[in-house]
Amino acid sequence: MTDASIKIEQPDPPLDTSTRARLRAFLEKSRVHNTIMALIIFNAVTLGISTSDWAQQNIAGLLDVLDRIVLTIFVVELLLKLYAYGLSFFRNSWNIFDLLVVSVGLLPSSSGLSVLRGLRVIRAMRLLSVIPQMRAVVQALLDALPGMGAVIVMISIVFYIFGVMATIMYGNAFDEWFGTLGRSLYSLFQIMTLESWSMGIV
Repeated sequence: MTDASIKIEQPDPPLDTSTRARLRAFLEKSRVHNTIMALIIFNAVTLGISTSDWAQQNIAGLLDVLDRIVLTIFVVELLLKLYAYGLSFFRNSWNIFDLLVVSVGLLPSSSGLSVLRGLRVIRAMRLLSVIPQMRAVVQALLDALPGMGAVIVMISIVFYIFGVMATIMYGNAFDEWFGTLGRSLYSLFQIMTLESWSMGIV
């Protein structure tokens, strides 16, 4: 027996063709994203229509059915993502955001919790996670929060200093507006925002 007659089967290189991998590829397709985005917009529109008296009297049943269908699709989408990504699903903050938003729609709407039905419109906020440009805007706002906090602290210090000065300088003469530090801060706020400042302060 020659070496040439001996055939050793080499294992093929592993291919990422598992069910989870195929499901991940499907969920990441642009047409799936676009479909979910269209459903979010459609659901937001139908929720807005349901607030009118005409809709409540004529097509309330249809709107309720459509709402349940859309909610079911959202739940199925999240379940597929949970299966496709496993525990890594929770490493993405946008996935957690979607889970919380959709969970609001699953809250019971009977008896004393009927007011929670109004929270269904929060599903429209899923556009923030579906559209990349909106995600970038939200991320930029979050990144700017520390700087904004420093600005607020600085303005508060300046506001406090002038509030104390106004109380000392004008408290006796204009007790209604500057008699205490709290009144002075409120009056300065009115002057700064031009809200009702001409009703006496001017």
